[in-house]
Amino acid sequence: MRRIAVVPGSFDPVTLGHLDVIERAAGLFDELHVLVVHNPGKTALLPISRRVELLQKSIRDAGIAGNIVVASWSMGLLVDYCLEVGASVLIKGIRSQVDVAYETPMAIVNRNLAAVETVFLLPDPAHAHVSSSLVRQVAALGGDIAPYVPEAVAEFLQKAPV
Repeated sequence: MRRIAVVPGSFDPVTLGHLDVIERAAGLFDELHVLVVHNPGKTALLPISRRVELLQKSIRDAGIAGNIVVASWSMGLLVDYCLEVGASVLIKGIRSQVDVAYETPMAIVNRNLAAVETVFLLPDPAHAHVSSSLVRQVAALGGDIAPYVPEAVAEFLQKAPV
């Protein structure tokens, strides 16, 4: 039986912390879906199609693309996507206790709705302080985001107005 997992996120933009979680999750499962989802609680910087492109390029450039599928989803519950692709596990990167408090109720509901378990992965300490929101703020104020994002993202955001 193939072990399939999903790493969902807004990835707006993808950070080195995201790539760290994606790479480690890819080593744990036969197939890993990195799923770009719309977060209605956030104002997006990049359209979903651009986030998918930047994720694909960043994953390819990092040399971890072997068992990874990058997709987007906006047609219902996250567990609906999991059921559609045969995934029984969601992977969530956890940076702090705030993330645990936010993610725990969703993990319980996802298990109740569709028997989809959630696995929390801790970040590499070098990336534990980085969030997409922080990257967007630094970029908007003209700061150097290169230490926090893959090269493809840094290059794109340098060319595009933030």
